Amino acid sequence: MQHLIDADHHNILPSHGEALLFPDFFSPQESNLYFDYFKSDVSWIQEPDFGLDKKRMQQRLTAFFGEQDLEYSAAGLTIKAKSWTSPLLNIKEKLEAKFEASFNVCLLNYYRDGKDYMNWHRDNEHAIGAYPVIVSVSFGSTRIFQFRDYKEKIPVVSLELDHGSVLLMKMQTQEHWEHRVPKTTALVGPRINLTFKLILKKE
Repeated sequence: MQHLIDADHHNILPSHGEALLFPDFFSPQESNLYFDYFKSDVSWIQEPDFGLDKKRMQQRLTAFFGEQDLEYSAAGLTIKAKSWTSPLLNIKEKLEAKFEASFNVCLLNYYRDGKDYMNWHRDNEHAIGAYPVIVSVSFGSTRIFQFRDYKEKIPVVSLELDHGSVLLMKMQTQEHWEHRVPKTTALVGPRINLTFKLILKKE
């Protein structure tokens, strides 16, 4: 069973979590400037993907920024944060003010075309706590983003993430729901995603 959601500030998930979509969070002019900056000025890399018990390359490009000396580990890969850039700090401050949250890292994903994708997963790493607040920013071409119940695998909830939109995930979302950006055979241009999180520092 699949549901295509046209959600605006309403909870996308039917239960056990909260996900809110904010279309046009950034103006078209802001979004165009940010997209051009991140596409051209970020040093993108293609990291190994250690899923399925064999080493292969991720089907997208990534970059990781944040506070000094912070690291992020997921799916068998540990990456160290590069220092914040001014555009990232500007975005971070706007998100923190809107959502009354704090973020100290940002993972960037560059989907070059419809063949680039992200598999089903949960952002449930121990380092970000039990009920993290996660904000995902989209610049560039519209892509489908999907949720599904982690245990039952249904329902599948689909929504479109447009240029300048922001998706907020919080409460029990990462415990009960997994998400992905699926492949598509449609002709789509590049999309850049910024995912802001708070890594809990060790005492």
